[in-house]
Amino acid sequence: MKFLMVPGGWQGGWVFDQVAAELRRAGHRVEAVTLAGLEPDGPADADRPPNLDDHIAQVVGIIDGGDGEPVALCGHSYAGMVIAGVADRLGDRHGDRIGERLAQLVFIDAYVPDDGDSCWSLTSDTFRELFLAGARADGRWVAVPEGLDPRARPHPLASFVQSVRLSGRPWRGPGRTYISGGAWPGSPFVALAERLRADPGWRVHEIPVGHNIARRDPHRLAAVLGAPAPDAA
Repeated sequence: MKFLMVPGGWQGGWVFDQVAAELRRAGHRVEAVTLAGLEPDGPADADRPPNLDDHIAQVVGIIDGGDGEPVALCGHSYAGMVIAGVADRLGDRHGDRIGERLAQLVFIDAYVPDDGDSCWSLTSDTFRELFLAGARADGRWVAVPEGLDPRARPHPLASFVQSVRLSGRPWRGPGRTYISGGAWPGSPFVALAERLRADPGWRVHEIPVGHNIARRDPHRLAAVLGAPAPDAA
């Protein structure tokens, strides 16, 4: 299996280092993305923060530039918005043949949007307040919250507030998996995970270690990702 892994807010592809190492030892291929604006040396243009569309286009470009092997597209937290948009764009392009590009969609304690949703609309008041406080300095970039890895970088506010445009195709073709981090304090994902458990179109796993599953339990996350998935619905 080939995995393409997209990190959540403030983080880069480095957040998946341990997970990727375990998956590679099991024979899988892995590419971890650092989204535009989150580069280690800082954004290419601090005056033009990327938005959600930019991040979606970036990941679509990576898939288009690949070797054609279907990928398991994994997104953590904010990146649930991104991978849903990617699936929609590819679905528009490939129709019922989308499975030739996407084998699985995996949401890792992540937002699962409908058309018109945004990270801002789906998250909790706690995170909205964090976004606003973090962007107070310039209104463009959300400062890194306390306690994150030193490699974390300010996140473009535009990507948190832009609504995603979905035609309805994201949930046709690829298999769908949700991995919950459990009921950590302030989680906006608990009710979502419970709703998806009752949906036969999803498989749901729980790794109750909190939000940052890739850092807190990379072994169990790699095991869930590497397990054979049912055929797409």
